[in-house]
Amino acid sequence: MMRTHCTAFACGLAALAAASFIPAGASAEMNFSGKTMTLVVPYGPGGTYDKYCQTFAKHLDRHVPGKPTIIVQHMPGAGGIKAMNWAYTVMPKDGLHLITPLDNSVVNQLMRPENVRYDARKFTWIGSSNQTNIVLVVRSDTGVKTFEDMKGKKGMIAGASGKASTGYLFPGLLRGLFGLDLKIVTGYSGSSKTIFSVERGETQMAAYNWLAWSSKVPHWLEGEKPFARSIVQIGVFRDPDLPKDVPMVSDLVTKDVDRKAVDFIKLLGLLGRGLTLPPGASQETVATLRTAYDAMNADPAFEADLKKRSLRLIPSKGAEIQKLVNTAIDGATPEVVKHARHLIYGGES
Repeated sequence: MMRTHCTAFACGLAALAAASFIPAGASAEMNFSGKTMTLVVPYGPGGTYDKYCQTFAKHLDRHVPGKPTIIVQHMPGAGGIKAMNWAYTVMPKDGLHLITPLDNSVVNQLMRPENVRYDARKFTWIGSSNQTNIVLVVRSDTGVKTFEDMKGKKGMIAGASGKASTGYLFPGLLRGLFGLDLKIVTGYSGSSKTIFSVERGETQMAAYNWLAWSSKVPHWLEGEKPFARSIVQIGVFRDPDLPKDVPMVSDLVTKDVDRKAVDFIKLLGLLGRGLTLPPGASQETVATLRTAYDAMNADPAFEADLKKRSLRLIPSKGAEIQKLVNTAIDGATPEVVKHARHLIYGGES
């Protein structure tokens, strides 16, 4: 049974948000009557980004003044960076076009700036409906039952969509931190295709948001002889739905420079699944949509629909996310970013 969680960290964020305010002169009465809103998903259909966005499209209209028609548009490519770049540079700033942002938006900006044409601080974060960790799941027939088992394995293969995706970032980080003999194969179009590659034996593991695993292939992880196992996770706090014996990477590192790199990378799990406006939206629009999004998160019908889709609700307000994003970027020193990038990509670009 899915449930709404409030970890100590999440509750702290709620308190932070309570201290935020609507900009002076903003109005929550902007009317969207007769308009069509477009929500852009940076991946193809079927993943958790898509499932959350489809649920937003079904419920958000009731809370937006004027009840606009809401449609979903998919824009896959480059591990989601294609859509983020488009949203930043091309997307209309009329409040009728939003994007479900990448959870690794900040990581991409700092570590792969050559591919990124956006500044995540200048997006306007409307809100989020989930926070969760990235989890490495490995086929049981590899003989891997714990993370310690992976250290002695040779020639293992992970699948990923692109080098900017979490499917690459997390295995790459583990490879760099612990010297794993691990090849990462890219080119799969999203989490569903990558997970299928694990199922048919093309690859042996993948790393995705926990909800991708729990909603798509929960049967893999069940029983005394499961098809696959959750091996290690990364995030600010332990995912409340994972077994307690699945370690956090931050608990495994010993060197201070490695810990600082992990502390920077682990923020990717906090952005969750939500909506973001491109730069330039009016204060009135921001206030209207943040109010509407918060009301949707508080709507029992929305939470019930998420549960039907095997998705959970861990809400965050747009203002608190904005602070997290700004702090992460402003506080990342060039030395920490350089080390994190080296750990993940080595000599690759």
